[in-house]
Amino acid sequence: MIGLISATAAGAAARDRLAAAWPDRTRVYDGPVADAVRTAFAECDRLVCFLATGAVVRLVAPLLHGKTDDPGVVCVDEAGRFAVSLLGGHRGGANELAREVGEVLGAEPVVTTATDAVGLPGLDTLGLPVEGDVAAVSRALLDGEAVALRAEVTWPLPPLPVAAEGAYTVRVTDRLVEPGDGEAVLRPPTLVVGVGASKGAPVEEVLGLVGDALREAGLSAASVAELATVDAKAGEPGLVEAARRLGVPLVTHPAGELARVEVPNPSDAPLAAVGTPSVAEAAALVGGGELLVPKRKSAGSPAMATCAVVRRPGRGRLAVVGLGPGARDLLTPRARDELRRASVLVGLDQYVDQIRDLLRPGTRVLESGLGAEEERARTAVEEARRGQAVALIGSGDAGVYAMASPALAEASDDIDVVGVPGVTAALAAGALLGAPLGHDHVSISLSDLHTPWEVIERRVRAAAEADLVVTFYNPRSRGRDWQLPKALAVLAGHRAPATPVGVVRNASRADESVRLTTLAALDPATVDMMTVVTVGNTATRDIAGRMVTPRGYRWQEETR
Repeated sequence: MIGLISATAAGAAARDRLAAAWPDRTRVYDGPVADAVRTAFAECDRLVCFLATGAVVRLVAPLLHGKTDDPGVVCVDEAGRFAVSLLGGHRGGANELAREVGEVLGAEPVVTTATDAVGLPGLDTLGLPVEGDVAAVSRALLDGEAVALRAEVTWPLPPLPVAAEGAYTVRVTDRLVEPGDGEAVLRPPTLVVGVGASKGAPVEEVLGLVGDALREAGLSAASVAELATVDAKAGEPGLVEAARRLGVPLVTHPAGELARVEVPNPSDAPLAAVGTPSVAEAAALVGGGELLVPKRKSAGSPAMATCAVVRRPGRGRLAVVGLGPGARDLLTPRARDELRRASVLVGLDQYVDQIRDLLRPGTRVLESGLGAEEERARTAVEEARRGQAVALIGSGDAGVYAMASPALAEASDDIDVVGVPGVTAALAAGALLGAPLGHDHVSISLSDLHTPWEVIERRVRAAAEADLVVTFYNPRSRGRDWQLPKALAVLAGHRAPATPVGVVRNASRADESVRLTTLAALDPATVDMMTVVTVGNTATRDIAGRMVTPRGYRWQEETR
């Protein structure tokens, strides 16, 4: 919950705007400001104070416990010009909150955390538990000193400027080790603990069993990703509470699925009770991995719980990112986040140039020229299979005539894939033209490099007969100068010569051009590969110089 505190009418107005935008995330604290801050500090994860920064410093100073416990605090001036991350920038979430507040209020986020200022990911912002000399290692990264990366298990980390050797170390491990001097230890969630339990098994018995199993195997509880069991035990109180205390989900599987998993220690008892010869081992192994701790029983008499521990292999991450049509303000916030998260970027050289300044220091860039789409797709998938965090970029939306299709054709279920949508060329052109896509529409590429012309022509004819607005991608190039005239001729057999046609070149870029013409007047020679051509349907009109396809609302018909 985010606590909101203000002292004046101006502050209250900005406070209320934020409360209206986030009704389920915020709570307004009224009354004397000192009392409101004290109460909110104790009850909320984060605070937004519409007060002077100095006043907030004095109010929260007596309440501070430590960076791992204190909520994040953001200060907003009464004019709503700045959102200052004051306290708990990383762990308290104040840096991100300042950015979110800025988006809602139109304020400038002010973030002074050192790693954020120079574009480095903070070790405590990677989403992994971190232990050890975090401050010293972070300082070494900031100072450009040699910091070594020791990855004992594979995990897709964002880019870190690390070396093969160094006086400082970032260690990635799920083993139970004590960090040394100048060492920060990251705990990736690689361990799955399979658990079985008799009815009424006490939570303390379950937790004791799991703790002993991990400790004796030299494994860290901070790397446990989930407790896993059979569906029949989904509501078993001891398992539910054990998962809650460990801070992990309780994941359940059908007995039939577990029965198909080969295990070293099957038993007749669970087969009779829940329909599978193994619960603990099978539930841990159902997703694959290395069995580190075979089935063991709890110390109770009789034993009421069993557990097994599996290390699942680290999965690489492939984000397929749409960059939009070219303008920086049409690049989505989610796309920016993925670009900064990636340790490896794969893309067409001209697209890489568009966003190179957004990459974090240490990002490895693999770029190539036109015509190497399949090579880029394979490279991105191969890098992800090596456990890297990869971003594969394309213009517009990566799933529309771009890189998502070839990449996903190469990828199997051994990597995680994330799609990041982008503003397509058709949408960017449509916004410039007016509202040509107001009713049913279709996009068709006229490039016959990978699709036979006969197939393309059949699709154009079907769109013409269906009276769909048509947006042509890849309409014409030096080596393909006859396809666009043929496609227009097909449409002309079903639409009037005066049908509006929009021609947009380099939509949203510095040299964009927008032209509204007609089906009869369009000269194909004025079109190239950087152009999108949108042909209206029989209802599309030129209204005040804008291309409009009516939605067909009944109330509009009634008022004519």
